[in-house]
Amino acid sequence: MELLPRLDAAEVRRLDRAHVMHSWSAQDLIDPPGVVAARGSRFTDHTGREYLDFSSQLVNVNLGHQHPDLVAAIAEAAGRMTTMAPSFAVETRSQAAAMIADRAPGDLDAVFFTNGGADANEHAIRMARLHTGRHKVLAAYRSYHGGTAGAMALTGEPRRWGSEPSLPGIVHHWGPYPYRSPFHSDSPEQECERALAHLREVVEVEGPQHVAAIVLETVVGTNGVLVPPDGYLAGVRTLCDEHGIVMIADEVMAGFGRVGEWFAVDRWGITPDLITFAKGVNSGYVPLGGVVVNAAIRETFGRRPYPGGLTYQGHPLACASAVASMRIFERDGVVEHARALGEDVIGPGLREIAQRHPSVGEVRGLGVMWAVELVRDRETRQPLVPFNASGDAAAPMSEVAAACKAAGLWPMIAGNRVHVVPPCTTTADEVREGLAILDEALAVADARTA
Repeated sequence: MELLPRLDAAEVRRLDRAHVMHSWSAQDLIDPPGVVAARGSRFTDHTGREYLDFSSQLVNVNLGHQHPDLVAAIAEAAGRMTTMAPSFAVETRSQAAAMIADRAPGDLDAVFFTNGGADANEHAIRMARLHTGRHKVLAAYRSYHGGTAGAMALTGEPRRWGSEPSLPGIVHHWGPYPYRSPFHSDSPEQECERALAHLREVVEVEGPQHVAAIVLETVVGTNGVLVPPDGYLAGVRTLCDEHGIVMIADEVMAGFGRVGEWFAVDRWGITPDLITFAKGVNSGYVPLGGVVVNAAIRETFGRRPYPGGLTYQGHPLACASAVASMRIFERDGVVEHARALGEDVIGPGLREIAQRHPSVGEVRGLGVMWAVELVRDRETRQPLVPFNASGDAAAPMSEVAAACKAAGLWPMIAGNRVHVVPPCTTTADEVREGLAILDEALAVADARTA
């Protein structure tokens, strides 16, 4: 009996439509393409069309698809130990925790493993509340922290709406966004100053004695690739220190090489109290996430039980994939390569594209995490599509995506933006190939400009 029978592409799609429910989708209105192969920075659909993956799937395949060494390491680990309860000390779990702690800043030296980024954020806010004895948690409006109840409550964008009412005690505020400043700033420096003043006021009116944590994406991901102005994270750190508030850096998307650093906070020399991670730690080959915990919060649970856990916490196979992934990162200089791609290829390439296309309002990013913000009018900065657009209102962005796909590029579209987020291992020539396709596809957006 063949235990893993192979199905042809037509059967895969038939079974998908009959039995699989897809996230964030009206089930009867979608037609997911079948994927039959993937390797490096490319994948092939059921029709035989190959795509250059400029989405890294969900911005998580940092080492690319089917990295042979990572696949081999997982297979080897499966031969040693497939699973073991979290209450035991096992080789790969211990190795992974030590390696992650070694790369984290400051005294973040313990790791609480989870199955992904959403539950990492759930546990981070639980730890912060228990550590401080407070209940309020501040999070930004332009943010996404995951699809579970608490993580969705933290989320500041429209995907939160369908889950409300939700977890009590969550307070949202505006973070910095120089291009579309909520503070009417005219420079990044002014935006930083005003965003910090706003955050300080929110803390004051909510009562700092009630605020357990401030949660932020170090670099905002799906909601715009918003790189914080220099000084912003340091200002948040200072505010947290003044009031005994736990600073939580959500690095689920930005961590492990994505912005050209092991952790994005390293770029600004900031040490938060907790860092949440997932995605790039092992490129999603096996589900894994976690919270990196500082000494003070670790000590809170030194003789007091931490009230939380998961059956698959620190799964041996997942941890083995993380160990192998980090070793590949070091051996092949992946972090340095990602940083160089941003500085030498993606950034300059996108700035050249912006000069040629009236539909490009701004390009911004770091490493292999960039956004091209599309507008109808550069002077007014009117977005190419309205906020939270769907259906016909979102058609201009759908047309841009279709033009990219027709030429063999799989883009990431979010709001009125094209995000350029290929695997960290993508070659410079592959990046230039993708940018050339995007350059051509933006003619569709240009036709919509004033």
